[in-house]
Amino acid sequence: METSVRMSPVMTIDYAWVRKFDPKKRLLTGPAYHSVKRVFDLFITILSAPVWIPLIGVIALIIKITSPGAPAIFVQYRTGKGGQRFRMYKFRSMVPNAEELKVKYAHLNELKWPDFKITNDPRITPVGRFLRKTSLDEIPQLFNVLRGEMSLVGPRPTSFGPDTYKLWHTERLDVAPGLTGLWQIIGRASMEFDDRLRLDIAYIERRSIWLDTNILFQTVFAVFKQRGAH
Repeated sequence: METSVRMSPVMTIDYAWVRKFDPKKRLLTGPAYHSVKRVFDLFITILSAPVWIPLIGVIALIIKITSPGAPAIFVQYRTGKGGQRFRMYKFRSMVPNAEELKVKYAHLNELKWPDFKITNDPRITPVGRFLRKTSLDEIPQLFNVLRGEMSLVGPRPTSFGPDTYKLWHTERLDVAPGLTGLWQIIGRASMEFDDRLRLDIAYIERRSIWLDTNILFQTVFAVFKQRGAH
């Protein structure tokens, strides 16, 4: 049975795009799809390595120069496939004590807990603001893709553990988390967790190499659109 995805009027057209991917017309399913998807992830990641590896070095150097005394890479435990916790890598875009300051600014949280989002978050550094705006802070997660902990496309891994999930949330744990996914190209960070979950389930029900390819291209457009909105 197809999951009912309740979207706002603003998102109706975007979701109509998702519905064009008929799960009954998929060429690969089950183990065959997962094997090809893994090869697809490795091929794209390794092929693009001459671009993103030097970029990581340059960005890390800029962070170290503008914010000395703190690591350039931020490591945080996230929830992956099967509820397993893993170490996810990001460029540090906040002040070193950002996690401690979360309590101080909890009253400004714009989403339902345990999600946490503040517009113009005071914990974000000037360089970090640019990295987030361009999604460059996510590039180190390509190492997670190489390690098999993440895929290029899939539900975004949450910082909170699976014990926080409601029963119907756990369907997203059936697949590997992704560097990008449907909510990155439709709602970005403005969506509540339940709405993101409905998009995750819509993706899981329709997942295919063709859909993954489309999401990757749409992510690039979404990033540039996000930049133009500021």
